[in-house]
Formats: sequence, C-alpha cells, structure tokens
Amino acid sequence: MSTEKNIQTVKDFFAAIGRSDRKGLLALVAEDIEWIIPGKDWPLAGTRRGHVGLADLLETASRTLETCTEPREYVAQGDRVFVVGFARGKVKATNRTFEDHFIFAITVRNGRLTSIREYIDTQALARASQMA
Repeated sequence: MSTEKNIQTVKDFFAAIGRSDRKGLLALVAEDIEWIIPGKDWPLAGTRRGHVGLADLLETASRTLETCTEPREYVAQGDRVFVVGFARGKVKATNRTFEDHFIFAITVRNGRLTSIREYIDTQALARASQMA
C-alpha cells in the first residue's frame, strides 16, 4: 500500500479510538496485532497480542482511565507510520490527572495495523496511578 494510504489507515484508527468504536478498531488491525506499552506500576503496561489482547487493553483502559488523545503529526516511510501527539486524562481509581506527550510507532501491512509500540511518559502515568 502507499504511504498515504497507510497514514489514512492510522488516522482512521485514531478516529475509531476517539469514538470508542471497538468494532471499527478491530476492522483496522490484523488478527495477530501486537501492541506494546512499556513500563510497570500501572494497568496498561505490557504486551497485548491479537484481537483478544486488543479487546483486553480497551476494556482495561475504559475501566481505569478517562483520556483524550490528540494525534498532531503523522510521519511515514514505507509500512511504518509514526504518530506524534499529546494526551491528557485522569486515572479513575486515584482521581489524579496526567499529561503525556507520545509517539506511536505503527506498522501497517495490507491495510491493517500489525504492530503498535507506544513511547509515552510512563512515569507520569505511573504517578497518576499511585494511591495517596
């Protein structure tokens, strides 16, 4: 696929996230998707695989966070799309807020996301997740 189509697929993915459209998200990712969120001491950290892993991640996120994600820039070469953005939100259990500048490194093959690696401020999210 062309670089422009890969960028559009990633934009569609973020739009589906913004709408909380799980069915739309699953349609945009490969059956064997791998989503890596580095870090520890907060609920979303870890590696999720496949549609089951993605569904688990989405359920965990909706149960634990209120967040607004703002992709601001898309940079692509071949099947790789990098998304530079900003997120803000609140951890529900602690009622603590966070702000996070992020980069997502995404691989798109045959019109579907096959790999996502988040580069985020894990420390800000871990701090917001800690009980007082």
